[in-house]
Amino acid sequence: MHAIPARLRRCIGPMLLLACAVLQGGCHQLQVRPATEPDAALPLQETTAVDRYFAPLEAAHPGASGFRLVREGPEAFMSRLQAARQAGRSLDVQTYLWHNDTTGLYLAREALRAADRGVHVRLLVDDMDARDRTPGFAALAAHPDIAVRMFNPFASRRGKAAFASEGLRSFGRINRRMHNKSWIADNRIALVGGRNLGDEYFGASNAVNFVDLDFALAGPIVRDASASFDRYWNSAAAYPMEVLDPDGVTPEALAKLRVVLDAKIDESRVQAYRAILGDDDTIRRMLSGDWPLHWSTRYRFVADDPDKITKDEDDGERSQVLTAILPMFREARADLGVISPYFVPGQGGTAVLTTAAASGTRVRVLTNSLAANDVAAVHGGYSRWRPALLAGGVQLWELKPSPGSTAAHSLLGSSGASLHTKALVADSRVAFVGSYNLDQRSTWLNCEQGVLVDDPAIAAELEGIFAEQSDGLRAWHVTGTGKDLRWSDGTRTLDDEPDATGGQRFQAWLARFLRMDAQL
Repeated sequence: MHAIPARLRRCIGPMLLLACAVLQGGCHQLQVRPATEPDAALPLQETTAVDRYFAPLEAAHPGASGFRLVREGPEAFMSRLQAARQAGRSLDVQTYLWHNDTTGLYLAREALRAADRGVHVRLLVDDMDARDRTPGFAALAAHPDIAVRMFNPFASRRGKAAFASEGLRSFGRINRRMHNKSWIADNRIALVGGRNLGDEYFGASNAVNFVDLDFALAGPIVRDASASFDRYWNSAAAYPMEVLDPDGVTPEALAKLRVVLDAKIDESRVQAYRAILGDDDTIRRMLSGDWPLHWSTRYRFVADDPDKITKDEDDGERSQVLTAILPMFREARADLGVISPYFVPGQGGTAVLTTAAASGTRVRVLTNSLAANDVAAVHGGYSRWRPALLAGGVQLWELKPSPGSTAAHSLLGSSGASLHTKALVADSRVAFVGSYNLDQRSTWLNCEQGVLVDDPAIAAELEGIFAEQSDGLRAWHVTGTGKDLRWSDGTRTLDDEPDATGGQRFQAWLARFLRMDAQL
């Protein structure tokens, strides 16, 4: 894992304020973004390899869009890799995190190679993590066919003291981030969901790998995803790298980056990863063109307004994603399944869930255990509401840090697991997959997106994922009332947070004591 967990980097909170109090930095003020000509996704044609594969499928399903749940990391990685390699017109990437590890660098090099072929590449990255990688992104922006923008950027581009100082002075702005994730090729295929770009999201980490989920999309919904990308790309919060670091956007920097990418990509790990990918039957079938999709006419792509980061806290319309999924909670009659790694429902969310349970709906929630959560403070926020949820009839499961299955092992060795999937399924009919966590940060602070599909086949597949991940091999079933809680996996029953360290317990207690829900 990285020294600072990804979740913690997106949740600045009181710890950043404390750091700012003891650090002094230079005076940096983000200038107003210069006016730029609006830019839009390139229109459809039928000239590229991606066109030739998906255009006939679209024609065979008029008015419908195609959906595939991509659950395994290797398939998620290869889907993005192949989309970039086959793209002939455009590649649009929107992400919260882009790590400089094996898979992250490999995908960056593939985007660069696509641009070398004349593909128009647009990279839109949230600046919280990307600020530390300013030189690399600036170098990419020097390519004539690559445009790079940072969302809600820091004015200071280097230095921890400047980072802390700016965070203190501009906390209200900096604390709001873009959490959306999309990978779109030729306006024909899109991958959207919970995954960032890095080893732990693709099953390639030797430490902890995330249990995650994407939707692969084809058909008209891809144009909806592109329209959302364009909206963010053209927003006042998306700053071109030429504005943020003009001295770094040079042909010399790009030439140096090409050398660095080749040198930094660990070819031994790449070869090991390729060997595993070559043994994966799903990937072999995908590469041969056997990549089944469910086609449906009942769907919706939803994304928050990028201006959400500027809206007043009392604006009830701030979370368009929450507005879209609330009917799933209120209209479910038989069953409601919730998968949320960072689950801090607060008073309102707890009321919605317990009201559904009281009406006779079976309400099930799968989240991380304290030991599996990569930010213990989030678990502290969740644990405040756990007794009320259980008392209200909500069923809870918490993922183990080392599930007892082959999925508990990285492709490159033994590893732990942490839940990162964000999904809902209601009445075996309606499914949602996206970037949205059921917490206060996703609702009020961060920009989010997701896909709703009304389709029994997709819902059944998502139900199967819930059942598998909540099985006793992989998760604890939490029961009890008040402080008298029990964790059971069918073979053992414990009366305290399983497998958690003293440090994790203290961090969770502190977040619970400080009532940090609004920042979690």
